[in-house]
Amino acid sequence: MTAAEPVHGEPRVCSVDELRTLFLFEKLTGEQLNWLCEHGTVEAYEPGRVYSEGEDAQWFYVLLEGTVVLSRRVGADDVEVTRTSQRGVYSGAFQAYLGDRVQQIYRNSLSVTVPSRFFVVSAELFSTMMHEWFPMAVHLLEGLFFGTQIQQQIVGGRERLLALGALSAGLTHELNNPAGAALRAASTLRETVAGVRTDLAALAAHGDRAPSLDTLVSLLNRATELAAHRKTSALGPLAISDREDAMSDWLDDRGVENGWQLAPTFVQGGLEADDLEQITGGVDDSVLPAVLSWLARTLETEGLTAEIEEATHRVSDLVGAAKQYSQLDRATQQEVDVHDLLDSTVTMLSCKIPDDVRIVKHYGTGLPRIPAYPAELNQVWTNLIDNAVAAMADGGSGGNGGNGGTLTISTGLDRDHLVVDFQDTGPGVPDEIKDRIFEPFFTTKPVGKGTGLGLDISWRIVVSRHHGDLSVESKPGDTRFRVRLPVRWNGEGAGSG
Repeated sequence: MTAAEPVHGEPRVCSVDELRTLFLFEKLTGEQLNWLCEHGTVEAYEPGRVYSEGEDAQWFYVLLEGTVVLSRRVGADDVEVTRTSQRGVYSGAFQAYLGDRVQQIYRNSLSVTVPSRFFVVSAELFSTMMHEWFPMAVHLLEGLFFGTQIQQQIVGGRERLLALGALSAGLTHELNNPAGAALRAASTLRETVAGVRTDLAALAAHGDRAPSLDTLVSLLNRATELAAHRKTSALGPLAISDREDAMSDWLDDRGVENGWQLAPTFVQGGLEADDLEQITGGVDDSVLPAVLSWLARTLETEGLTAEIEEATHRVSDLVGAAKQYSQLDRATQQEVDVHDLLDSTVTMLSCKIPDDVRIVKHYGTGLPRIPAYPAELNQVWTNLIDNAVAAMADGGSGGNGGNGGTLTISTGLDRDHLVVDFQDTGPGVPDEIKDRIFEPFFTTKPVGKGTGLGLDISWRIVVSRHHGDLSVESKPGDTRFRVRLPVRWNGEGAGSG
């Protein structure tokens, strides 16, 4: 819709009697109505835009006759919020009484669909009027406005701290497992390496009968090659126990002291007695026990090294996920791969997700990188996943008791928007509260369990910060929160990835 222009040349007489018929002014005195007519004007507009969202708020508009449409910008689109022909509805600089303590811009766009007339007064005069005529009301409104803002900041900050604390505790728990495994393996490795040195010294004591270093390395390589083709992970405990008994007997027959201690190492490495018979066939019987002891300890060191490597990889992955989640080393706004953000959030939340809740990912392929504030989007993913898991924990799959459920995270492309869906099998959002769930401080959780700001914060991050959209569709057993994010901002490409 093109910008509307006032219709010049027509009479624009302000009538006190007409103003008195408007609900906004009906309680004013005659003196106050005369002041309005002296300082304000009546403007007529043809169909089109009266003002646009984001422009400096210079005028306060009151509808005298016609039809107005209020809209908000979502991405590249203007989404209609209100359409009305009710006389007396107002818009524009109605927060002018707050002065320069808030940014004085139009919070929406105003258009008219038919020839319309407005009573118009400047923002400066509107502010003067409010302070002189309604000083107590101004104080109350200021207190309400700034009080609500402060309350949202404090409670929102507290909620983020609680979430950070929970994530930190979870990350600590997740890091503790591989770190503990690496510590135990490193401690055992120290003892095993000492044993290897002892075995080498025992071999050296046999003089010429001891195999050369090249022979020992060859024995180790053959053992490693055979072990690579035989893994015990598919064997049951009983089968493994039988193999260890057979291996222990074989070692005892060859004079190996404490063969029962070495047997598990060979079996866990995938070796059987026949393998050792083949590998050590050319070794002198007098040094065979020392060779077998050295071989077992050396294989154990390789296994322990692999455990340490796996554990440290897990630690590195967790630290990488935490770094991706927090975006501590990244620019505030950048082009991102949404899948990286989703994966890091799921990893960070894994300790909070019950074992009976299954996470399923259906990621679209070839999706573009998009402009975003990644740390803020991670907060959105956290809130939506938290809510879904809590709903399934409270209501269970299909709403039939707390029996877990499935959270499906899907991504795709819808024209010029990237779409992320969070679909859970919880009991659903009741129809009577569906329109309120994005309101600040609205929550269905018990006192102390929720602040009611999670979805409000998410909505503001998606809509206000990313020019996108956040919506919900729900029925028992199928609730879907959909996030739509533009792939471009202000006509700038987001690249591909």
